[in-house]
Amino acid sequence: MDIEQLQRLYNAADSNIKWAKHCLERMQERDISMNDVESCMQTGEIIEDYPDDFPHPSCLIFGYTKEKKALHIVVGSNGDTVFFITAYYPNTDKFETDLKTRKGK
Repeated sequence: MDIEQLQRLYNAADSNIKWAKHCLERMQERDISMNDVESCMQTGEIIEDYPDDFPHPSCLIFGYTKEKKALHIVVGSNGDTVFFITAYYPNTDKFETDLKTRKGK
């Protein structure tokens, strides 16, 4: 996946964006706003790519909230629609101190 393509899709006037119920539930549980996810999407970089995900290829994006807090979002796309799958604040339990590199890789 390409971050610039995802950003173009997201920013398009006729953008088609879908929020998974799981994503919205986790955002509420974790006190993550749609503005936080938007900021991550606009400023982020793809750190893991999942081209074989079903039903659409997806990726893990590392970015920051407007308050400069590190955030991970998982986003899928079929080329026409952006699907927000989940969002969470990364920690060093599963990621290195850069919060981009998964431990054990």
